Amino acid sequence: MDGPGVPGLPMGALCRRCCGALHEQGPAELVLGRIAARMSEVGLRLHPDKTRIVYCKDGQRRAEHEHVSFTFLGYAFRARGARSKGRNFTGFMPAISPEALKAKSARLREMRIHRRTDLSLDDLARWLNPIVSGWINYYGRFYRSALNPLLRRVNAYVRRWAGRKYKRLRTQKRYGRWLAGLLSRQPDLFAHWRLERSY
Repeated sequence: MDGPGVPGLPMGALCRRCCGALHEQGPAELVLGRIAARMSEVGLRLHPDKTRIVYCKDGQRRAEHEHVSFTFLGYAFRARGARSKGRNFTGFMPAISPEALKAKSARLREMRIHRRTDLSLDDLARWLNPIVSGWINYYGRFYRSALNPLLRRVNAYVRRWAGRKYKRLRTQKRYGRWLAGLLSRQPDLFAHWRLERSY
């Protein structure tokens, strides 16, 4: 959709959040002024701490600026290492934000997965899979490897659950054998196992 008075300006908007993309600082400041004017026309104002022009620093744009990253809708946009067609490069890309990662980790802690020994393994998977699949589908759309710490945390809770449910699985060696057998029999039991299996 076109921005305010600037045809062809790509914009995304959700509720009171807005993000636009321009190639130079001069036009960006002009658009910011027009957005502020339009907001005031409808009785709103831009948040002074959250409104800023960000320089999308990457491998080709290397200048120094005050703001080189931003968070939008749970994604942190910043310079990141990437690989394409056999070559490494630095691109300005989104991935799950540290704040979202912390919030999802807190959600896992609140769920107290390791204490749900009343559930069978299949019931545990049925309970967790919709939640974890939702996180993977939303936050894994871009730079999926940034989700690995969260998925490893899910695995750690499953390991703790198994140790509480079955006393014989409390040692690493026995647990490792049990897990290897489980992965060979049911490799897709948990939604996140197709992305991250390490403990």
